[in-house]
Amino acid sequence: MLNTLKSKHFFKRIFIFFAIMGPGIITANVDNDAGGITTYSLAGANYGYLLLWSLIPITIFLIITQEMCNRMGVVTGKGLSDLIREKFGIKITFYTMLLVLITNFGNIVAEFAGIASSMELFGVSRYLSVPVGAFLVWYLIVKGTYKSVQKIFLFACIFYISYIISGILIKPNWLTIFSEIKSPKIRFDTNYLIIFTGLIGTTIAPWMQFYQQASIAEKGIKLKDYKYSRLDTIFGCITVNIVAFFIMVVCGTILFKNVGTEPIQTAADAARALQPLAGEYCSLLFAFGLLNASLFAASILPLSTTFTICESFGWETGVNKKFSEAPQFYSLYTVLILIGAATILIPGIPLIKIMFLSQVVNGLVLPIILVLMLTLVNDKKIMGEYINSKLLNVSSWILTILMIIISIYTLISIIK
Repeated sequence: MLNTLKSKHFFKRIFIFFAIMGPGIITANVDNDAGGITTYSLAGANYGYLLLWSLIPITIFLIITQEMCNRMGVVTGKGLSDLIREKFGIKITFYTMLLVLITNFGNIVAEFAGIASSMELFGVSRYLSVPVGAFLVWYLIVKGTYKSVQKIFLFACIFYISYIISGILIKPNWLTIFSEIKSPKIRFDTNYLIIFTGLIGTTIAPWMQFYQQASIAEKGIKLKDYKYSRLDTIFGCITVNIVAFFIMVVCGTILFKNVGTEPIQTAADAARALQPLAGEYCSLLFAFGLLNASLFAASILPLSTTFTICESFGWETGVNKKFSEAPQFYSLYTVLILIGAATILIPGIPLIKIMFLSQVVNGLVLPIILVLMLTLVNDKKIMGEYINSKLLNVSSWILTILMIIISIYTLISIIK
């Protein structure tokens, strides 16, 4: 009898977890978007296994950051933009939203660049793939509901396994990899710092905090289910960096010191270069992963931006609402999709710089968002008894200060 009760309790918890699951896993996995895959590919192709160590502290920092957003969303039932406006007023909110809009737009353009690059590997012109991709992601959000959209997004997360399969197919030297991770070699040259900042920016992007908290609020997750929501967040943060690890391993194993005079500048370049060195299947899996990631993120990034901006102005938001109920929300989403896609079709547009530098800008803007978040999550009027613990506060502020130092040092290095 006791075993039967325990079994029922176990399956009940599993059922609740799957019901709650979504915001954490989706937000984290979208982080492996076109810009992210490009950044990981560049890190592996240019530095081999040298930067793999960075994924460990980045994963810890990501979990800490996203857990705070998750907790604020559950406790307050409000998005991060809402809380920033209520706590800091219109002026700070306006400048914060301007930074987020500029940063996110670079990311949106990068996603359509990823669609164009990946489909060109399959022989499809960007003048066909980008408009079709733009229509699909627009239709999904405008005509879908929160539940239907979440199911599609969760399904898309499965296809990131293509990068793990690619990593297994190439049979890397695992002893060398673990040796590099165990004994990290940190450098202070400009290129290393830029890629390192890009890795932080693409893994802990500012849009993630806004999107996850908005998703938590829209889904209506209650405080009694917070432990399941936190597990969803932690699981997502770990899986996203496992995928990032395998992308860097693939490029570090096959492309580092093996690409001749042709530099690897994008994830699409990496997919092309993999074919003669690692075989057609590995190359196609890499290209397919890029397409899936780009379409996935081309839906989420404009959506995250729309949530963020509309919340800050107090406008109605939500995928469950009709156009007449949230006209600003759907209009802004449509405009971001149109301009982002149209930018890619401009002849001579520097796609490579947009895709990579958007991630570096993420890393530079992140400390500002973190300072605002830490102020909010420690406000007892907002969070009550659910403010940060002393240990979490010390860890968070140390990581934030380190991010500020890295950002300033990187900016100085770039200017010089």
